[in-house]
Amino acid sequence: MQIGILQTGLAPEMLAPKLGDYPDMFARLLDGNGFTFRTYRVVEGEFPASVTDCDGWLITGSRHGVYEDHPWIQPLEEFIRQSFAAHVPMVGICFGHQIIAQAMGGRVERYPGGWAVGATEYDFGGQTVTLNAWHRDQVIEAPVGAKVIASNEFCTNAALLYDDYALTVQAHPEFRPEFVDGLMQTRGKGLVPDEVMAKAAAKLDQPLQDKTMAAQIAAFFKAPRSRAPAKA
Repeated sequence: MQIGILQTGLAPEMLAPKLGDYPDMFARLLDGNGFTFRTYRVVEGEFPASVTDCDGWLITGSRHGVYEDHPWIQPLEEFIRQSFAAHVPMVGICFGHQIIAQAMGGRVERYPGGWAVGATEYDFGGQTVTLNAWHRDQVIEAPVGAKVIASNEFCTNAALLYDDYALTVQAHPEFRPEFVDGLMQTRGKGLVPDEVMAKAAAKLDQPLQDKTMAAQIAAFFKAPRSRAPAKA
């Protein structure tokens, strides 16, 4: 099964040589599931020719906001709607979670409560799952038809399921602790409050359930589904 990675942001130049760029992190997270990967840098205007070019799509995180005026935002939203129409499975992580919600009629805003950084607990239907977070924006209103499958007190719409069309997560299961530490050193200073980063730094050794999330993502991609008939 080939997964197309729609890359909407770039890892900091100081971190990427050692820790990898976002597509590398997802390939590592989902290793062992029989997937192959192809990356499209949509952040630089590179899009697939068709939503059926791959068997599934994964939209990465980004330092950009989904509400910002970039030339690739609207084409990405249209691609998302076409993917839904063609019934090609899609997974969204952080920015990907937000852009799918926005494309399907939800609302994303900069959260007045501030930042979530580092190891964060989420309630997945009664199961506590700890994943790394790095976000200030949130899905404030989920689209009609989207089911909330994870939340916490800070983030109500922490994960959404759109039937078998899309699975989206606000957290970053692909982020390892050393990458979060690197983000705090490179992008965090002057942006994220010191007290938030201090709390995150104190939890860098906290166990994560990234493998649990990876298994859920892999199962979603592999679930049997029928594609919509091609238009004449």
